[in-house]
Amino acid sequence: MPLRRTQLSDAALAVVAQTGLKGLTHRAVDAAAAVAEGTTSNYFRNRAALVDAVAERLEQLDVELLQRLGPAGPPEDVGEVAEQVTGLIFALMEQHATLTRARLAMSLDRPESVTAGHFRLLVGLEQTLAGLGIPDAAARARDVVDYSDGLLLHQLTARRAEDPDPASTAAAIRRLLAG
Repeated sequence: MPLRRTQLSDAALAVVAQTGLKGLTHRAVDAAAAVAEGTTSNYFRNRAALVDAVAERLEQLDVELLQRLGPAGPPEDVGEVAEQVTGLIFALMEQHATLTRARLAMSLDRPESVTAGHFRLLVGLEQTLAGLGIPDAAARARDVVDYSDGLLLHQLTARRAEDPDPASTAAAIRRLLAG
């Protein structure tokens, strides 16, 4: 993606994270990107193109994030899986909260825009669990991903004043994996 399109897509993601899809306008993106009024509409001719750009950028950033935050090698046990998933959850709720908020907003209005990322994470975790010999790896992977999604939603909305505990989160994930 060329630099200006990336800049505008990132600004659009920030707008969606802050105001939801209803607040996504060309003018709002121009302001967020600190560019001249009309710049965004020169790159994304209509709102549908702008929403598509947000979905595309979200997918691109999710892939990059999983590559960067993913494990260096396969985990050796359930405890290590729990620690890795916990690390990802906390990165998504802290350093990458804007990206997570945008993903949540997109999932409400355009659920198909987050499907690929969801299944990438789910299938990867299922394969990891199967490789460790965990019984019913598919169901356990779904449980962990569902718990992770719920925790992210709550921490970024209803419980944002709380200070979550990584050790408690890892323990909950271990319990889910133990069946």
